[in-house]
Amino acid sequence: MIRFVHLMRFVAMLRPPVRLCSVAATACVPRPASTVWPPDGRRLSGVRLSADDRRVLIGDTWRMRIGVTVFLTDTGIDPATLARAVEERGFDALYLPEHTHLPVRAAEPPSLVEGVHLEDYRRSLDPIVALAVAATVTDRITLGTGVLLVAQHDPIDLAKSIATLDHLSHGRFVLGFGYGWNRAEAADHGIVFATRRELAGEKLALMEALWSQDEAAFDGEMLHLEPTYAWPKTVQQPRVRTLIGGGAGPKLFGAVAAHADGWMPIGGSGLSDQIAVLGEAWDAAGRGGRPSIVPFGVVPSPGKLAHYEALGCDEVVLRVPMGDEASVIAVLDDHARIVAEA
Repeated sequence: MIRFVHLMRFVAMLRPPVRLCSVAATACVPRPASTVWPPDGRRLSGVRLSADDRRVLIGDTWRMRIGVTVFLTDTGIDPATLARAVEERGFDALYLPEHTHLPVRAAEPPSLVEGVHLEDYRRSLDPIVALAVAATVTDRITLGTGVLLVAQHDPIDLAKSIATLDHLSHGRFVLGFGYGWNRAEAADHGIVFATRRELAGEKLALMEALWSQDEAAFDGEMLHLEPTYAWPKTVQQPRVRTLIGGGAGPKLFGAVAAHADGWMPIGGSGLSDQIAVLGEAWDAAGRGGRPSIVPFGVVPSPGKLAHYEALGCDEVVLRVPMGDEASVIAVLDDHARIVAEA
């Protein structure tokens, strides 16, 4: 944790002024003061915003937020350059994935989507550290994981890292988490794969206690924490914005309703029907309002973005293939043009 804070201080010394560029990136103007955060009415620094704030205010019109995700590795564009480019082109969020390692005995993902390569899994950067770098060179975009494998982490350590990042970024962190597919990776962390969902749920609850209680304690079926002190607290209360990624189904929708603020589906096939099913689980759990829907890893087109907005999605996260600085920025420019046309 000491290294983490020193990293933030060092990179902050290099921070340039942040400006919002036109889609073509040929002229820059100061970012609009009307852009708001946080989403979903979450309390931020003692102020609660309305549910409409899950979208972005442009003039007098609320629009769907547009984020991007890149499988950052040690061989391509660096986090600071990427984050600046994302913010300059008017995008609203940057999400980074996680794999701590890729065991040789289980090195093949179930499938590789367009723009993601096996080498990306082998060489991915730690998302919390990379987002800390991104936080120091931006002031507007939200900074999220997509997805973090919560079950594989010590919850006290992870709670401290997330709280520190949310504190230093002034409440801009988003926890997108999933349960993972790689049994060997989970086993190396000492995780029983069959109960990883239940374990992740308890770790989330324990972390929320650490973030929101002065004397935090937790007593679950799998985890126990005696009353303890832990600061900093997250700026967002009682937890950071939390989204669960994964395929539709009763278990996942039950977890969203129990532990999270919304769902990150991969792709959009049959999404309209599934949103209704999730809404039923949300209501049955006694949750107010509605869950956030954030389609993730989308290859954009004007029609696709219009479809998601018509469904009431709060945000869409566009996929950008990993590469060197020139290739990644070229894709960001193409995506920005498509968003402008939508």
